[in-house]
Amino acid sequence: MKIAIIGCGNMGMAFANSFIQYNLVSKEDLLLIEKNKERGDILQEQKAGVVVDTISERVGAVDLIILSVKPQDYPSVSSELAKVILPGQLVLSIMAGIPIAQIQLSLGHDLIIRAMPNTPALLGMGMTAFAAAGTVGLSEIRKVENLINSTGRAVFLEDESLLDAVTGLSGSGPAYFFYLIKSMIDAGVAMGFDTAMSALLVKQTMLGSYHLMQTSDKSLDELIQAVASKGGTTEAALKTFNELGVGDGLQKGIFAARDRAVELAK
Repeated sequence: MKIAIIGCGNMGMAFANSFIQYNLVSKEDLLLIEKNKERGDILQEQKAGVVVDTISERVGAVDLIILSVKPQDYPSVSSELAKVILPGQLVLSIMAGIPIAQIQLSLGHDLIIRAMPNTPALLGMGMTAFAAAGTVGLSEIRKVENLINSTGRAVFLEDESLLDAVTGLSGSGPAYFFYLIKSMIDAGVAMGFDTAMSALLVKQTMLGSYHLMQTSDKSLDELIQAVASKGGTTEAALKTFNELGVGDGLQKGIFAARDRAVELAK
C-alpha cells in the first residue's frame, strides 16, 4: 500500500511511525506533505519517508490519503487536493469536527473515512473511533481498521454523529487525566511533599489502580467501595467531591468538548 499524509505534526507522524514499525508501508511508499519548512527539514534528516512541501500530482500515485491538518487549515488544503485527487483513492481524515459530507463536497470525492484518535497513539496505545461514508466498501474499511490498530485500538461507528462525542470523551480524554493527576500532585505538595515525591505517589497509584480495574471482575462502584470504608478517610474525600460536584463538573466539561467539536464543523 502507498500512503500520503498531509500535515506531519505529532498525530500525523504517530500514524506514519506505527505504519512503518509494523511494516504496513515502506518509507519509499510513504509520502509526507509538510508545508512548514523547519518541520520538513527535520523529517528529511530523520529520513521518515518521502518528504515534500506541496500537494502535487504525486498524490495521485497513492492508495490512501490521510488528512492530518488543523481544521482551520483545511479550506486551503482541500482546494489544492481537489485538483489532484483521483477516483478510487481512499481519504482518511483525522481532523476534529469536519464531517464526511463536508469533506466529500470540498474535494468532489466520495470515498471518505473520518477518524478521531488521541495522543497515546504516539506510543502505540491510542484509542481511535472511525466512521465511513456509505460509498466506502467493507474491504476498504477493514484495511483502514488494520492501519489504525497499529496505533492502539480502533472501533468502527455506524453513526458518524457519535464522533463528536468521541472527540469529547477519548479524543480530549488524555488532558482530563493529566488534569486530575496534576491536581492530586499539587495537593501533595500543599501537604508538605516535594514535587518529585508527590508525583511518584500519585503516578504509581494511578498506574496500579488502572491495572487493578483491568484485571478485577468488580464494577467501578464496587472498587470504590472496597477502598472507602464507612466513616474512613476515603469516604471523607468522596463526600467532599460530591458536595463540590466534581463528577458533574467533569461530565459538563466533556459535553462542552463535544459541543465545541460540533461548532468546529460549522
